[in-house]
Amino acid sequence: MNKKLKKSILAILPISLGVFLIWYSLSKLSDSDFQSIKNSFRTANYWWVGLSLVFGVLSHLSRAYRWQFLLAPLGYKPKFANSVMTVLLAYLLNLLVPRSGEVARAAGIKKYEGIPFEKAFGTIVAERVADVIMLLGIIGLAFFLQADLISSYLFKNSGDSNSLFKMIIFIGIPIVGFGLFRYFKKSKHPFIAKIITFINGLMEGLISVFKMKNKWSFVFHTVFIWLMYVAMFYAVTFALPETTNLPFTAIIVGFVVGGLSMALTNGGLGTYPVFVASALILYNVDENAARAFGWIMWTAQTLMVLVFGLLSFLLLPIYNRKS
Repeated sequence: MNKKLKKSILAILPISLGVFLIWYSLSKLSDSDFQSIKNSFRTANYWWVGLSLVFGVLSHLSRAYRWQFLLAPLGYKPKFANSVMTVLLAYLLNLLVPRSGEVARAAGIKKYEGIPFEKAFGTIVAERVADVIMLLGIIGLAFFLQADLISSYLFKNSGDSNSLFKMIIFIGIPIVGFGLFRYFKKSKHPFIAKIITFINGLMEGLISVFKMKNKWSFVFHTVFIWLMYVAMFYAVTFALPETTNLPFTAIIVGFVVGGLSMALTNGGLGTYPVFVASALILYNVDENAARAFGWIMWTAQTLMVLVFGLLSFLLLPIYNRKS
């Protein structure tokens, strides 16, 4: 297959999937469902949505500031404004073509700060390693918090069965995982070799963070970024009465499910509202209110990326016109 054709298919496929999911989810709604969702949009408290966007902006600023900790040991100290705008531009381009933002971010900082592309891109990869580790930690937390709900399907009684289920999670799974890792490490299969290489890369990236000069500042900003992500989700729950009193478990599970859906299509197009709604329904949230929440959350995030990304695209050459 022609490489250009292959790239075009890979770029169009996620968008097509997102559009199909939007059509499919909307086609299943009745007139009363549409009216209920419209009513939720109309009566939502958008002050909470605005607060959510403030948390989102703080996460982007923190990400740009954290980036400087990785560039400093290489002998570079870019202007903070350029770091911020290239980060925002990367988010915008990821809406169009997944993972293209990382390349554009490295290219942008090279153009306006003179940092070699390969070095800038290497620091971005190191950032992603830290973010993956944080995401895996939150997924683990969500799985643990979800243990009672899962065990309620596996066991008829409660009490000791829940404790047993949690014990299996925290003792059994790590033991099995370690055994599989040792077994796979000896395997010569190309696919398994890639998995082992990926895991080793995560560990090396984690160790390298603790060797840097400002390691604790880097760790602080990494945790802060993800706290802001969760806070974005949490703030929007107060926008609708049906989601105002959600337990912390639902917040974490909904956040994780929504985050994972982002990997399926560009910016979670079509997938984010559906996945988040399905998670909230588990906690007895009205189906239409859950759908409305998912669409409000996704729309707010996407508009924030579009507005700030486009502004960065326009302001970057203006801000750097003297250089």
